[in-house]
Amino acid sequence: MKLELCAPCLFGLEGPLGNELRHMDMEDVRPENGRVYFTGDESALARANLRSRFGERVLLVMGRFPAPTFDALFEGTRALPWEDFIPRDGAFPVKGWALEGALHSVPDCQKIVKKAVAERLKQRYGLDWFPETGAEYPVQFAIMKDEAVLYLDTSGTGLHKRGYRPAQVAAPLRETLAAAMVDVARYRGRGDFCDPFCGSGTIAVEAALSALNRAPGLNRSFLAEKWPVLPREIWARERENARSREYHGEYRIFASDVDPKAVAMARENARRAGVEDRISFSVADARAFDRDTEQGVICTNPPYGERLMEKEAAGELYRAFGKALAGHPGWSLYILSSHEKFENCFGRRADKRRRLYNGMIPCQLYMYTGR
Repeated sequence: MKLELCAPCLFGLEGPLGNELRHMDMEDVRPENGRVYFTGDESALARANLRSRFGERVLLVMGRFPAPTFDALFEGTRALPWEDFIPRDGAFPVKGWALEGALHSVPDCQKIVKKAVAERLKQRYGLDWFPETGAEYPVQFAIMKDEAVLYLDTSGTGLHKRGYRPAQVAAPLRETLAAAMVDVARYRGRGDFCDPFCGSGTIAVEAALSALNRAPGLNRSFLAEKWPVLPREIWARERENARSREYHGEYRIFASDVDPKAVAMARENARRAGVEDRISFSVADARAFDRDTEQGVICTNPPYGERLMEKEAAGELYRAFGKALAGHPGWSLYILSSHEKFENCFGRRADKRRRLYNGMIPCQLYMYTGR
């Protein structure tokens, strides 16, 4: 069965996500703002859920149509073949958004989509009332400039929740963004990799998972695994395929933080992810950064001065860190910050910059190439 699928992502990650999906042998990969569309069969749906490092979830596209009025939204939604996936007892909560069009009220759109899906299913199954007592089939809608796209969510819990991070420090970095930073830094398991502001350890854990080529979704479940319409064996087969692709090597990944409690959390999260033995943890002050090796990659997310520190204090931290790194010219640096004067404080202009979002915070990934 050929399916049209969509993987939403954080803004700025469309390119890495598109490349990732192409490497998974997905077809017709089409990056757009905040999402990537692609096609594949049922196995592709399972593969994307299990192996995507950068996508937030995997949505099944049910259809798209003009929706300039509430009547058009109702009729367009009712015309879609919901019964192909939702059984006679399926539960289908509805959520979505509407922007730059005639339909402004999201709650009203939710009610209309809900009613339209229910009317379609009642008609198809010959029911007067739809019970919704079975497995969940979340419906999502996106209405942009009077064009509606309707989806079924196959992931359930967002893909950034790998299952290894119940313990967090303040202002945690989302796992998908950490994985993208590792990817942009081109770390593939060779040489030294260091995060001197490790916090809860997300960047180091994602670096270890990437080095091992371990599918980030191996240790969690997905909503669509419970759907009878999808063959159960595809999940077991794709999990086994993912395991067969893993590497087994020795890696030099270092994670440190000035806060002993953060380091303890990071170590516990690495244990939950199954990579504790791949990462060397230590309590250390980044302002006194010092490594014996001449070359390596630093990939880190220091405090911004948004919630954790005042901007002036963050600036002083950047100055001290910049001075410490001046003695290590062979190291490449990839550092995420929302501080508008980061380069001035750090003492050097970046070789490249990339705009990313940490949650709702607009940031720059400052890239310094080792010399």
